[in-house]
Amino acid sequence: MTKLGTSDLDVFPLCLGGNVFGWTADREQSFAVLDAYAATGGNFVDTADVYSAWAPGNSGGESETIIGEWLAARGNRDDVVVATKVGMLDGLTTLSSANIRTAAENSLRRLGVDHIDLYYAHQDDAGTPLEETLSAFDALVRDGKVRHIAASNFTPARLSESLAVSAREGLASYVALQPHYNLVERAGYEQELATVVADAKLSAVPYFSLAKGFLTGKYRPGVEVDSPRARGAGAYLDERGGRVLAALDEIAAAHDTTVAAVSLAWLAAQPTVAAPIASARTPEQLAELLPVASLTLTGAELGRLDAASS
Repeated sequence: MTKLGTSDLDVFPLCLGGNVFGWTADREQSFAVLDAYAATGGNFVDTADVYSAWAPGNSGGESETIIGEWLAARGNRDDVVVATKVGMLDGLTTLSSANIRTAAENSLRRLGVDHIDLYYAHQDDAGTPLEETLSAFDALVRDGKVRHIAASNFTPARLSESLAVSAREGLASYVALQPHYNLVERAGYEQELATVVADAKLSAVPYFSLAKGFLTGKYRPGVEVDSPRARGAGAYLDERGGRVLAALDEIAAAHDTTVAAVSLAWLAAQPTVAAPIASARTPEQLAELLPVASLTLTGAELGRLDAASS
């Protein structure tokens, strides 16, 4: 287990992404994935109120509802660190005090829990004063409805400013950042953001850890993959992507493991990263990810991947 920032949350080194629940994974499939994750010791599940509003017939909250039903069915609420988010669902896209309170109550109801372990601002809201946003989060913490707060999709300047406001006003402070970060998307995090996270002793919990599936190794030149993410993943199939895949293949073979696990292990080894987020539609897909929990890459292997992706 890994300690998340300055919080008291001990989390499994792979965070299970819930964005597929209620989208490409129905209730039964989602339960199977969640069961398989928990059976290996996994305890960190990530969702959001907007998941999966983009799917036909959905309006948001479907992922939270499925996770909540699973928690109730398995009776394991106290064993799971539940993370969800506010700020991207239609009608609740600002981080105003009223929106945060409403969204939190809705998420608590759908999840069927009395508290959220980690509550993210899903995106920054420049139109709402940081004092208002952080005061609203602080009130939820004081009420026992949220244990810790975190940020996602913030710039270095806005994250720094938010941390300063919390310190100055004595308000709950972000303990983690959820950035877009992986082996083929490095510059956006590794420059200023990583410095802010390290200086504040936060933890990073990266999303798109497998680059929309590209870093699983299933996307190759001339190979068609039946996935709604195929277009996005295919965008990485250039010369640099080829170098990365070649390095991943070699290292995976050396460890007798999967390309996905090696990709995640590289990310998990980066300074400030606590647990990469990755999702799976089936237990079979999840099985390709889980070896990251016990996989340690050598310095030479990390350097090989650094060079290939530079």
